[in-house]
Amino acid sequence: MALISLRLPDELDARLDRAAHSSGRAKSELARDAIALYLDKRRQAEFVSDYVRAAIGEDLAGTRQMAEEFLPLENEALAREQTGDRTPLRAGECSPRYGGKRKRGRR
Repeated sequence: MALISLRLPDELDARLDRAAHSSGRAKSELARDAIALYLDKRRQAEFVSDYVRAAIGEDLAGTRQMAEEFLPLENEALAREQTGDRTPLRAGECSPRYGGKRKRGRR
């Protein structure tokens, strides 16, 4: 695991301390989760932006292709939300049950 060092404003550090204390988790664990969440949201925003650009540019074939590629992952995310499964989803890990492709060597 990589090690990084960063400076936090006093108020942000105090908020992180309170969150760590109330959750019983380490500050570094909360920071990792926050960074991962930020990066996931940023990736999602980029996807939506690309999707809108394709639609506005009347690239209907590109828009349809993006929607078809995203649909299995979205279906699985919705199913996991309904069952309370909070494990992170990765595009390459989408289950064939929801329309994803099987990984090589697995049946």
